[in-house]
Amino acid sequence: MYEVWAPQAARVEVEFGGTRHEMSPGDGGWWTAAGDEHGTDYAFYVDDGGPYPDPRTRRQPYGVEGPSRVCDHARFTWGDQDWRGRDLRGSVIYELHVGTFSPEGTFRGVIDRLRHLVDLGVDFVEIMPVAPVPGRRNWGYDGVDLYAVNEEYGGPDGLKMLVDACHRAGLGVILDVVYNHLGPSGNYLAKFGPYFHDFKGSYWGDAVNLDGPGSDEVRRYFVENALQWLGDYHIDGLRLDAVHALHDSRATHFLEELSAEVEALSTSLGRPLTLIAESDLNDPRLMAPRESGGFGLNATWNDDVHHALHSAVTGETQAYYRDFGSLSALAKVLTRGYFHDGTYSSFRGRSHGRSAAGVPGYRFVCCMQNHDQIGNRPSGDRMEPEHLWLAAGLLLASPFTPMLFMGEEWGAGTPFYFFTDHFEPSLADNEGERRRIEFEKFGYDWKAPDPQEEATFLRSKLDWSELSEDGAVSLLGWYRDLIALRKTHPELADPRLDRVKVRHDEDRHFLIMERGSLRVLANFGGLPVPVRLSPGAKRILLASDEAIRLMDGDVYLPAQALAIVQT
Repeated sequence: MYEVWAPQAARVEVEFGGTRHEMSPGDGGWWTAAGDEHGTDYAFYVDDGGPYPDPRTRRQPYGVEGPSRVCDHARFTWGDQDWRGRDLRGSVIYELHVGTFSPEGTFRGVIDRLRHLVDLGVDFVEIMPVAPVPGRRNWGYDGVDLYAVNEEYGGPDGLKMLVDACHRAGLGVILDVVYNHLGPSGNYLAKFGPYFHDFKGSYWGDAVNLDGPGSDEVRRYFVENALQWLGDYHIDGLRLDAVHALHDSRATHFLEELSAEVEALSTSLGRPLTLIAESDLNDPRLMAPRESGGFGLNATWNDDVHHALHSAVTGETQAYYRDFGSLSALAKVLTRGYFHDGTYSSFRGRSHGRSAAGVPGYRFVCCMQNHDQIGNRPSGDRMEPEHLWLAAGLLLASPFTPMLFMGEEWGAGTPFYFFTDHFEPSLADNEGERRRIEFEKFGYDWKAPDPQEEATFLRSKLDWSELSEDGAVSLLGWYRDLIALRKTHPELADPRLDRVKVRHDEDRHFLIMERGSLRVLANFGGLPVPVRLSPGAKRILLASDEAIRLMDGDVYLPAQALAIVQT
């Protein structure tokens, strides 16, 4: 049965097999017509306008401007029957972009490298958005046809094969989804109904209609999209892009409705399902139980931890790093989660955030690098390997849920640029300038490569041959050892922030983080320092530098070095 929601239309037709067929109106603005055989190409006409793809198309074999194709999810044969899901608590996440993770740039390319991730010790693979996009290359945040899967990556069955392979390898899968806006090309939702507000919801496009007339069905469009990924694709969790850009003034917020639906699905499937919000609000109410007025999400990204780590190891203090240029800022986020918990933000010119007291650390997904923090720099440059030794030690010994970005575990030398492949001249010609304007207040001299050039995309692909280099081998071993230590010493994964104690010396540039009987010692300065512990150190569990040694129970730390010791 073909069906589509078009509440304001006087006539709707579906075209398949070379013939247009009248659809019958029904309750609530839904139109139906007989048919819907797997593999059939079809398109809709609304009041003689068209042809348009199905707003809920499960497959777009010809791109965002082409017809849809019927896709029966039940035809796929799964091999993950023994999979019981994975809990976020105690886990490590690995974020990747399918198009640049492997030379092939496909789901198959990811599958072929899962052994690397298993050996690394991560628990979840987080995949950047996979919805169809204009052209052949994109970060994924210009997606449309949100129920479909990018054919360049392998289409619906390719994604299912990846999820199936991850589960059989013991890895959970988190999918990045975008519900705050849709891409500028191939976006025909407004032809069918009131999917958008008539104002700009964010820098990236019109806000979706979550609270105006007709918004009941619009909300269902996004809720059912989430349930499709978690049910039909066996995905274990969703990362919700920029929820601060969701405009919803209703008494029951969209996120609250979504979390209730996902919780119900989790109960029926008998496996944990996770919702992680990207939010710029520093508002723990996103994670508070619905019963107490919160939204009931499982976790949020925490940029304050990133900013404090980045500033401490690199010395950068421009733009949004301005408030984080001290070890006291790092000490605060390690013990309280947010730095801006109602304090003044000089970048925003106002006070920001609220206290996260009582929120367990695992509910904060934290990183040293991610696609935004690298790709939104004009040169797409990553953190230097010598900085990663320090930052990784602190992050992976922290009370938070650590997230790594593809390639950082060996200090990848390849950049990660912003790239697009818009086919509309107005978009293609102005994308670079749009990016410059978007980030002009970030303090960068914006000299970025053209996002539209294919070379920008190709240069962003990981170079797996780097793994044969001595420096890459050493750093990869450091990451593996840190993750293994986190899993064998419960103190390091303990999410209780009130159990974390931090001492620091701004003048000598070192910091001590206490995790039970363990001490994480970090020297950020250019000179060696002896660190006296009480009680004294018994043994060094991990050290970033061979020169780190015990001296009568004290620890000698060379410059830019980190050690985890037992007392």
